[in-house]
Amino acid sequence: MHRVILALLLWSSALTFAAPADDFQRIVEAHWNWTLEQSPQLRTQLGDSSGNDQWNDVSLAAHYERDARRGEFLQQLAEIDASALSGQDQLSYTMLVKRLQNNRRSQALGLHLMPVNMRSGPQHLHTLQEQINFQNEQDYRQWLARLQGLPQLLDQYRELLEEGILQERTQARVVMERVPQQIDRLVAGDPTENPFYKPFLTMPDTLSTVAIGEMRVTAQNIIRTRVNPAYTEFRNFLASAYLPAARDQPGIGSLPGGDELYRFLAERFTTTDLTPEAIHAIGEAEVARLLEEMEAVKASVGFQGDLQAFNDFLRTDPQFYYDTPEALYEGYLAVSKRLDPELVSLFGKLPRMPYGVRPIPAETAPDTTTAYYSRPAANGTRAGYYYVNLYRPEVRPKYEMEVLSVHEAVPGHHLQIALAQELEGLPMFRTQGGETAFVEGWGLYSERLGYEMGLYKDPYSRYGQLTYDMWRAVRLVVDTGMHYFGWSRERAIEYFKANAGKTETDIVNEIDRYIGWPGQALAYKIGQMKMLELRERAEQELGDRFDIRAFHDTLLGAGAIPLDALEQRMNKWIAGQ
Repeated sequence: MHRVILALLLWSSALTFAAPADDFQRIVEAHWNWTLEQSPQLRTQLGDSSGNDQWNDVSLAAHYERDARRGEFLQQLAEIDASALSGQDQLSYTMLVKRLQNNRRSQALGLHLMPVNMRSGPQHLHTLQEQINFQNEQDYRQWLARLQGLPQLLDQYRELLEEGILQERTQARVVMERVPQQIDRLVAGDPTENPFYKPFLTMPDTLSTVAIGEMRVTAQNIIRTRVNPAYTEFRNFLASAYLPAARDQPGIGSLPGGDELYRFLAERFTTTDLTPEAIHAIGEAEVARLLEEMEAVKASVGFQGDLQAFNDFLRTDPQFYYDTPEALYEGYLAVSKRLDPELVSLFGKLPRMPYGVRPIPAETAPDTTTAYYSRPAANGTRAGYYYVNLYRPEVRPKYEMEVLSVHEAVPGHHLQIALAQELEGLPMFRTQGGETAFVEGWGLYSERLGYEMGLYKDPYSRYGQLTYDMWRAVRLVVDTGMHYFGWSRERAIEYFKANAGKTETDIVNEIDRYIGWPGQALAYKIGQMKMLELRERAEQELGDRFDIRAFHDTLLGAGAIPLDALEQRMNKWIAGQ
């Protein structure tokens, strides 16, 4: 009898402790399903074709409805006893609550009313085709449906921008001035030359000749009669109404309540409580440290002259540049092939998903940074891709190629993101996303791993690594400088040029990127410095017992989490060793 009573008590206790976990899992699943429902474009990026005939609804009404739904999710989460959850569930709970709160705060501050800049907005929607495997007639029909829906989507973007003008939430004029030119390039020429038409240029032999011909004619007609006129109308609105109303100053701090806006963004992107003042000071200290290391490399090659003269030499001497886009592309392929075999010495677990190297589309390359990474499809139907900028090879230095590749490909973004996607037992919002400070911090941390992978043997490549580290240190100074301390764009450009050996084309594009995306640039260096601090602590405390492979596997083993949670995780690992 006593055994029966004891068993019933244990069963009842188990139910009590299981209930919060079950309730939490139901909310997590409902939130993820709702997220996918709200974003057909996210479904496309994840490899789910169910929404490939639709665009996201970005209307004001949709923003208000989503904000209300987030409030409902927060209310449901508040009713759960988080202390009764397991360790990983507690972390997921904290991350989901913070994400919902940040999204609501962002909308309350009016940040959703600035959805367009030179690197983001409807002028770049054609790049979504890169995420689609066009294999059958339905894939092409869905793309045609999306083309049909572009005028409505552009009207929604216009609605947001008009509301932004009313609420004094506008982008800086200097970055918005590029957008009409981007649209001009988009609509110029014959419909068959339009980037939206690209999927129809090469179609599989499995489709009938009749279907191919009919869909090509339909696509050309849609582009000619709907897409191009809608973009032209949107472009004219930008030129005649939005640009005159855009803010004069580069910094978001010049808007009403701008300091509050920037403090929120700094906290959101770094996942810390660091103030803009503290971040600015960290950046200045890192710049000073890196200048000393750069001076040492300059001396090692016997260059006569100061660091500015050395940077000018690197920017202008033809020996450091390829002559053609094709040669530059082959160079990137060669570097990438050298990386993979070196990973086994640094990681115990490697991702199953491969990655490829692709050129950045010619339509967007002039206004895009040196490279970027595109994550694999969640369902395994598309590999990860390292996109490289081949526009104007005479400004793409050879000595930057190794450091850029370890950041964007492996062991940087591809390795981290592909591993996160393969984690089991975690909610999809963690395996398919995560905190910028972790993702970009890991990418920058990975640049240092190049030394352990046998890279940077050439002193100029070593200088390239320092240049990239300096680039992210400079970011802390110029981003806070423009958005919080009122720096001009020109002052930011000059500061960048004075301290980093990057080309002027890259510098101007980077500064304009920071103007259009306040706070995001802070994540890289803050995340990297935390990871370096954790590694140094582990090496000091563990001594001969330190295992770099186990350290990295643990660091990456929970996905892209906030930096305070990462510190707790790694401290626990160190204690357990």
